[in-house]
Amino acid sequence: EMPPVPKISYPGEEQALHAVKNMEAMHKGSKKLKPTWWPWGAGMFATSLGPHDACFVLAANHEKGSGYMINWWIPAALQKELIESTKINECKNG
Repeated sequence: EMPPVPKISYPGEEQALHAVKNMEAMHKGSKKLKPTWWPWGAGMFATSLGPHDACFVLAANHEKGSGYMINWWIPAALQKELIESTKINECKNG
């Protein structure tokens, strides 16, 4: 059984794609569904700690204390801002 997947943007999009592909297969009458998996990127977190502070954790999983904080303070805040702005641009079909 797959452990719980973090409820953050990238894994949510990946899991939604898995669900849509399986729904399309079911609509065509197929009973063979594709299994899901732990999405690549599910263990990366850019967490805001204020307007000019953040931390970035890499390689986290479902186990408490997993992952490595590889970036923090202003560089992580800038990284989070870049991720957010490019994601918004993608959603606007940019």
